[in-house]
Amino acid sequence: MEKYTYKNAKTIDQWVKNGWEWGKPLSHEEYLKALKGDFKILLTPVKAMPKEWLGEIKGKKVLGLASGGGQQMPILTALGAQCTVMDLSDTQLESEKMVAEREGYKIKIVKADMTERFPLADEEFDLIINPVANCYVEEIQPIWHECARVLKKGGVLLTGFENAVGVAFNEKGDKICCSLPFNPLKNEEQRQECLKENCGYQFSHTLREEIIGQIEEGFRLEDLYEDVAGKDDLLSINGIPCFIATKSIKD
Repeated sequence: MEKYTYKNAKTIDQWVKNGWEWGKPLSHEEYLKALKGDFKILLTPVKAMPKEWLGEIKGKKVLGLASGGGQQMPILTALGAQCTVMDLSDTQLESEKMVAEREGYKIKIVKADMTERFPLADEEFDLIINPVANCYVEEIQPIWHECARVLKKGGVLLTGFENAVGVAFNEKGDKICCSLPFNPLKNEEQRQECLKENCGYQFSHTLREEIIGQIEEGFRLEDLYEDVAGKDDLLSINGIPCFIATKSIKD
């Protein structure tokens, strides 16, 4: 039986082909701007990550975790980083290859499931960037464990994730649509809802799982910010955050 993560990857492949926002690669013009230091990186839907979160990035080894699509990696490469991207979606990885070939830079492309041991060496990276993606994963503690393993001491983990509000409300933000926790692998009604909406297998996670989970793997939380979904929904219109981004340091 095919694992749910591979089914999710196929769902994302189709979204990208249908024009999914998070599958649209950086343009040539945006890449040229990034070469001059004019850029923005999104870990969450709307608010740009503070540039100071990157620190001195030139020459650093960066892992884009579930970060395919040709959005963050081209920018970090333009800033002088040595980038590796790891994703399970073929289409998202094809976009990374396309942008690299278009702009003439090298990037290491790894197709792998982030719920399993990363096919990467211990203490290989200085920084991991992980935009909203763990909503497609049932258990996230193993991910934090692997991030700690492949990061050097003092390395930085930058990640974005959805909070429970964004999961519980419908797309319009005017009605609670489901109970929590949301786990379609354990709740048949929720599984049927995912199939109906063609949204893959998505999961809710508590703030304890998201933040304390990092701390339990040896990370120190240094900063965070909240963000809205950015859609024409009541939650966004009223400034109710559905996403959080964190900056953590491996001690």
